[in-house]
Amino acid sequence: MPDGPLIVQSDRTVLLEVAHPAADAARHALAVFAELERAPEHVHTYRITRLGLWNARAAGHTAAEINATLAEYAKFAGPATVSAEIDETIGRYGKLVIERDDEGALLLRSTDAAVLTQMMRAKKVAPLLIERRDDGSQVIEPWARGQLKQELIKLGWPADDLAGFTPGTPHQIDLDERDWHLRDYQQQAVDHFAAHGSGVVVLPCGAGKTLVGAGAMAAVKTNTLILVTNTVSARQWRDELLKRTSLTDDEIGEYSGLVKEVKPVTIATYQILTSKRKGSYAHLELLDALDWGLVVYDEVHLLPAPVFKLTADLQARRRLGLTATLVREDGRESDVFSLIGPKRFDAPWKEIEAQGYISPAECFEVRVDLPFEERMEYAAAGDDERYRLAATAPAKLDATRRLIEQHKGERILVIGQYLDQLEALSEELGAPSITGATPVPERERLFQAFRDGEEKILVVSKVANFSIDLPEASVAIQVSGLFGSRQEEAQRLGRLLRPKQSGLTASFYTLVARDTVDQDFAQNRQRFLAEQGYSYSILDAEVPAA
Repeated sequence: MPDGPLIVQSDRTVLLEVAHPAADAARHALAVFAELERAPEHVHTYRITRLGLWNARAAGHTAAEINATLAEYAKFAGPATVSAEIDETIGRYGKLVIERDDEGALLLRSTDAAVLTQMMRAKKVAPLLIERRDDGSQVIEPWARGQLKQELIKLGWPADDLAGFTPGTPHQIDLDERDWHLRDYQQQAVDHFAAHGSGVVVLPCGAGKTLVGAGAMAAVKTNTLILVTNTVSARQWRDELLKRTSLTDDEIGEYSGLVKEVKPVTIATYQILTSKRKGSYAHLELLDALDWGLVVYDEVHLLPAPVFKLTADLQARRRLGLTATLVREDGRESDVFSLIGPKRFDAPWKEIEAQGYISPAECFEVRVDLPFEERMEYAAAGDDERYRLAATAPAKLDATRRLIEQHKGERILVIGQYLDQLEALSEELGAPSITGATPVPERERLFQAFRDGEEKILVVSKVANFSIDLPEASVAIQVSGLFGSRQEEAQRLGRLLRPKQSGLTASFYTLVARDTVDQDFAQNRQRFLAEQGYSYSILDAEVPAA
């Protein structure tokens, strides 16, 4: 008789009993194909989604494996309808295939003529198809490869794109592994990507996604365009490539608001690609400047909407997305799937931690009380203003001071959303601040001073959420954030996960105004990390943490 931690329900939700001895193993197995929806103390609720199943299928998992996982960890026998729906959903992946014929024309084929007929008659698909061949295949408009995949997934029939890629201009790139080697999971990620030529690799912050990118570049040996979140990240990529590969300074160009270089390996910021001049995107010529054989999208979960449109036209190029989480707050996960590619490889955060490659971390939610006057102001405020009032509560300053005192001597990041709040914290704590207005050279100087231990505390805005390598940071105090953003929560914890010479366990604190929307948003922010096996201890600001 099954007696596991899971209850599988007919609406494709799965309940996880957190206190069960097998809960951690079940959570890791579930994360392959299900998404965490709610994470209260005792029972977590997951949902099995079509996109989650298709990503699992693209990463090599079968319907039989997924149903076996549910059966292994179930407390009771699951509904037969769920098992059948998993079989049917997984079975849809690959029913439609995009290929090329000997003359290079794009074709849409299917093993099921009824499905192909249904798709060709769909209102938004029909204009993308030119003609029907005698063998039943459909000729696709040459420019429509990306758009067709977007429309097909919306209709519930994801296409397996086997049309191949242009090789790009060859460029010799080798890994320089004299003093290091790709870790096993990094090599697996490179191999899975190279076997398909497009897709997303999901790894925890600090697990070496940049090295996976370098490995992919060495595997395909071609001109490469790397898209990153900001100029600091661009320079970190450059430094890593110079250190880890055969590339020289003359072969790597930066294309940003500060520098406009196009070289065989060019690192560009999303911001420059999406900047407009006189109503048009002024720098799109970069996409055609060289015959790119590979486009790397760093932090693909942050891909700006205009870049999706550009990427729809880049389907003949190999595309690699790198991210710590496929969660997107705008709900465009299906566009990542269809335009960048499906998930090819991922590794659970706790699994990488167990191997010693990322630092262990403890998460705390520290609740502060609003004084009577502030509570009355909050109660009288409109919905738009309430979060700001709660997130910037002055009581958070005292709580921050106490936590800093508790972790005296450690390197500490104080992270927030609101610039006036950060300015006040910087002044009160006597610590430098870094925001979007801080010039790039000054940002780099302060980050380096923090790495070297000359600065022990930095007050930072969202500019430090992404791709900033601060390995000795062991404490983060989050005073405010972007509403209920799960991806931001994951990125901020990620600032602490680089392995530390000090050996300290990382401490991640979120300051929350009790009984406000701040508390409600905090619960939503924590969902992704709960899915990865992190739990939050609730502390009262008046009582020091243990």
